[in-house]
Amino acid sequence: MERCALISVWDKTGIVEFAQKLQAQGFTIISTGGTKTTLQAAGIPVTGVEEVTGVPEMLGGRVKTLHPAIMAGILARRQEPEDRSALAALGYPLIDIVVVNFYPFKQVVADGGATFSEAMENIDIGGPSMLRAAAKNHEFLWAVCDPRDYSRVLDGLAAEPEAARQVRRELALKAFRRTSGYDEAIAGYLAGSVGDAPGDFPRQLDLSFTLKTPLRYGENSHQRAAFYIPSSSTSAGVAKAEQLQGKELSFNNINDTNAALQAVREFSQPAVVALKHTNPCGVGLATEGDLAAAFQRAYVGDPVSIFGGIIACNRPVDGATAQLMSEIFLEVIVAPGFSKEALEVLSVKKNLRLLQLPEINTRSSSWDYKFVEGGLLVQTPDDADDDPRTWETVTQAAVPEDAFTDLLLAWKVVKHVKSNAIVLAKDGGTVGVGAGQMNRILAAKIAFDGAKEKAAGCVLASDGFFPFDDVVRLAATQGVRAIVQPGGSIRDEDSIRACDELGIPMLFTRVRHFRH
Repeated sequence: MERCALISVWDKTGIVEFAQKLQAQGFTIISTGGTKTTLQAAGIPVTGVEEVTGVPEMLGGRVKTLHPAIMAGILARRQEPEDRSALAALGYPLIDIVVVNFYPFKQVVADGGATFSEAMENIDIGGPSMLRAAAKNHEFLWAVCDPRDYSRVLDGLAAEPEAARQVRRELALKAFRRTSGYDEAIAGYLAGSVGDAPGDFPRQLDLSFTLKTPLRYGENSHQRAAFYIPSSSTSAGVAKAEQLQGKELSFNNINDTNAALQAVREFSQPAVVALKHTNPCGVGLATEGDLAAAFQRAYVGDPVSIFGGIIACNRPVDGATAQLMSEIFLEVIVAPGFSKEALEVLSVKKNLRLLQLPEINTRSSSWDYKFVEGGLLVQTPDDADDDPRTWETVTQAAVPEDAFTDLLLAWKVVKHVKSNAIVLAKDGGTVGVGAGQMNRILAAKIAFDGAKEKAAGCVLASDGFFPFDDVVRLAATQGVRAIVQPGGSIRDEDSIRACDELGIPMLFTRVRHFRH
């Protein structure tokens, strides 16, 4: 009995070789459009879809495969004599393999440069329809949407019936996931263009994720884990980084590296973020061309906590910086690049993971998600414009001009520290961090305890307002020269009065940066 394979693909990777092997096994190849041209150019005999349907392509190629001669050949139930008789009466072939992939809608709209009409024109109709039909009828035929599966199909054709059936079922699952993700991308694009709910939050949020890799274990060794990425993601996150050396990334490595990337993106000047357990433990800034100085400031900020930490740099790592990094134990270094000298220096640390992410300074504009049991919290990212020119001096004493750089540094860092959070900064680097406490005075005490003598002359940033004047009074005993905080407490006057009494200038941002 003649066997037929229908092939119509946008991505033509490996399609000629696959079609040649199918032909060698006796398959008749049915095709159309650019795929037909490609196969014929390779010397493969091809039956045009129009020869099967008796109808030429219409509407500039918009209509070609959606015809009973094609869809019936895909959906016919082989065990039903009536189905087979209906096809035979009309002269329609049974189709045994459907090989399709779709117009590149996701790629076309990814950078935001496509016009609306261009986006709509790149919505595939026939491909998803045929693929869904083949997947529905996978008991009898192969639904193929990924060039990486061509070899699996060839092996499956020669396999025992039960083994072949299992492969067809797995391919059907992939096919429905592919069509679901494709529809999700289109719906997401349209939702973004019309705003289908108050605040532009979609009325229905469909998230599709693809397995990137299983992980050795989760947050703890007794937990199983895996790393998934959004099927339609284009963000320049840790998933896009190229690993140049080192051990396999762990669950905690990925989570911490993500937090370090978000923090280092706050800065336009050369910056190094040292991070531990998703909290920055040291952040250093420097002038252009002196990343080593930025790393040194991050290290001095907390030379204890940086041990076994994650380092994120927003400039390529050079030899001098790599030499400083090599002197301590680190888990991960992520940067836009590494010089040849840096790679040579760090290569002796065989387990040290080096991640190269050229787009490290590209911010993601996606929603911020927090999964809770039975639901999902969605919010816009915390990307408020932190402009010191909009801050309000609320004390009698004015902030010295030379303190603003450190105040902005502390304010940008406290945004990435778990609340309640206090950050101390001086001379272009952090000197103390108090993270994740149930009350603000305890966070301040932890920050000062870490800073010790370095606290003298520092500035202080708080992610939330002061409900009491206790933080101000503690800061005065440690030599703090200026404070920045959101303000907004019903007892703001207590803190302002204390600052005036103690001669400490204080700024209100009127923006808070809770991070839970």
